[in-house]
Amino acid sequence: MTKSESPENRYINREISWLQFNARVLQEASDTGVPLIERLRFLGIFSNNLDEFFKVRYATVKRIVEAGKGGKNELGGIKAKELLEIITQIVINQQAESIRVLNEIDSSLKQEGIYVINESKLNDDQKTFVRAYYFQNISTALVTIILNDLVVLPNLKDSAAYLAVKMEMKDDTKQFALVEIPKTVDRFVVLPSEEDKSYIIMVDDLLRYCLGDIFNIFDYKSISAHMIKITRDGELDFDSDLSKSFVEKISDSVKDREVGEPVRFVYDKTIGKDTLEYLMEKMGIDNTDSIIPGGRYHNKRDYMGFPSLGRQDLMYDKITPLRVKGLSLETSIFDAISKKDYMVHAPYHTFSYIVKFLREAALDPKVKTIKITIYRLAQISHVASSLINAAINGKTVTVSIELRARFDEQANIHYAQQMKKEGVNLIFGVPGLKVHCKMCVIEREEGKKLKRYGFISTGNFNESTAKIYTDYTLFTSKSSILKEVNKVFNFFETNYRIYNYKHLIVSPHYTKSGFFKLINQEIQESKMGNGGYIRLKMNSLSSYDMVDKLYEASNAGVKIELITRGICCLIPGLKGLSENIKVISIVDKFLEHPRVYIFGKDENTKVYISSADWMTRNIENRVEVSCPIYDNDIKQEIVDNFDVCWSDNVKARLINTEIENEYRINKNPKVRSQIALYDYYLEKLKN
Repeated sequence: MTKSESPENRYINREISWLQFNARVLQEASDTGVPLIERLRFLGIFSNNLDEFFKVRYATVKRIVEAGKGGKNELGGIKAKELLEIITQIVINQQAESIRVLNEIDSSLKQEGIYVINESKLNDDQKTFVRAYYFQNISTALVTIILNDLVVLPNLKDSAAYLAVKMEMKDDTKQFALVEIPKTVDRFVVLPSEEDKSYIIMVDDLLRYCLGDIFNIFDYKSISAHMIKITRDGELDFDSDLSKSFVEKISDSVKDREVGEPVRFVYDKTIGKDTLEYLMEKMGIDNTDSIIPGGRYHNKRDYMGFPSLGRQDLMYDKITPLRVKGLSLETSIFDAISKKDYMVHAPYHTFSYIVKFLREAALDPKVKTIKITIYRLAQISHVASSLINAAINGKTVTVSIELRARFDEQANIHYAQQMKKEGVNLIFGVPGLKVHCKMCVIEREEGKKLKRYGFISTGNFNESTAKIYTDYTLFTSKSSILKEVNKVFNFFETNYRIYNYKHLIVSPHYTKSGFFKLINQEIQESKMGNGGYIRLKMNSLSSYDMVDKLYEASNAGVKIELITRGICCLIPGLKGLSENIKVISIVDKFLEHPRVYIFGKDENTKVYISSADWMTRNIENRVEVSCPIYDNDIKQEIVDNFDVCWSDNVKARLINTEIENEYRINKNPKVRSQIALYDYYLEKLKN
């Protein structure tokens, strides 16, 4: 089959593939083997993912429709308008499943003595507590919008939840209103426990109970409230005001996102028809928006913060991050990595090594310069404070900070302003490109020379996500690598120049050609009878060029093993196209985040860690870095890690033509890769 043939037979549509990934998250919520409170939190992740999907991907397809374009080639052979309808139907089915799962979890919570009750289940003591809580903690934060035909409905906030209130007045008229669920209060209110039983009420239901207090000036005979939520286009639109700084433009654009075009409207399916029609007309919801009937509650993303209630037995056991053999937090990291490379694999290893490296650089009188890229910082960032500390100590600190890291713009702006105030040299990316690579290089005066030390990572330098995202960070003092890392920083400041690299593979200029070259080598090995072999682990694969290249390799006899957590537009196992490709996806306790690319086998194996997925945006529209692993022990460690993941038969799902998310089941001994990897690193410490 040639590239020019119908794309319907060659690719899984990106959006549909993503929704299937989110279905795997929902599978974790429905899995009775997952601890009960963790199941609720997976339900929250599923909902949060869906919100972001509508803000970004659904909004993009909607823009294609509104521009009068078919979008068929870009969308894997499906017309844009048809795709919107398919997405809506998939989401309706998934929402129904999420409600079923929530009800199931609710029943299981009751068996554990945990009761999530609504306003109709409150006893007298709880009613007293709820009203007191309302007046003390919520009433002053409440925004209530009274609606009538003369009032223009203000723009409802993106992804905020509202109670749509209908009052049947004593004069037989109707009065409508909206009550915004405050984001400044916890969604779950823990009520006083009784007889070893825990009780929780959601703020939505607490407000339903207090409707009489909220609307006490109205003379009504009946009142009802149903939840609605609107999701808006999350794309940032920049104005062209040349007098504004880049920071100001990003800040203004983030504010504008709150009033972007609506793309999804979710409502409680028991809402009155008159209320629904009134609101949709007021909000200007049209037939290109996704209109989703749902349950009593929306913003299930808040379940990510469901209270633990001290029930550790209903949550995952916390792991103790391990040390890396030969690398100490008590002695100089520079001394250690001057002798050999080290690899930190979060969260199995402690993130503290990265902070220790930066703190040591901030204090060491011999360190002259520090350069680092930042994509997503933690809310309280020791990385940022270390860089500020270094600047205060007179180091020349250069930070390339990406202000367009989607939905984290505000946090990055906050730290950018702090760092600028303390004399850090800030670089706001490259015109037209996001800076997504994760790397740091320092220069240290040793004798009469400057020696470089640094690290390159697959993940963000973020203390919070390092506890739940799996990622690799390579510490090295290899001049061949760090000289080229320095070239990437030079590119940030002189981006009219295109640099050459012998070791790193760098987007946007070399990623496609670099990986094509590596794939071609395996194709050649296969043709020579040596058995070409490729193993890939990434978050997403959606670049049709990369998919087609893997199809070519498969047809040449190259064996390809592919682990993708999220999107996979490649269809494995098709005769004459992808017979030699197998694909799995692992969704478990930790979020699988490393990008690892392995070519060849035995002594000829080439291993790269990377910030780049094989998506068009990573290849063509971002600055990304893929770094070769030259240390044989680390190379073997990464290959071992891949083998463990590939053998997973507990949390691995098969990706195939049917995209049914079947668990991979075989007769081999049970391997849950995330547990097995922790054991792998424990064993390494013993040897």
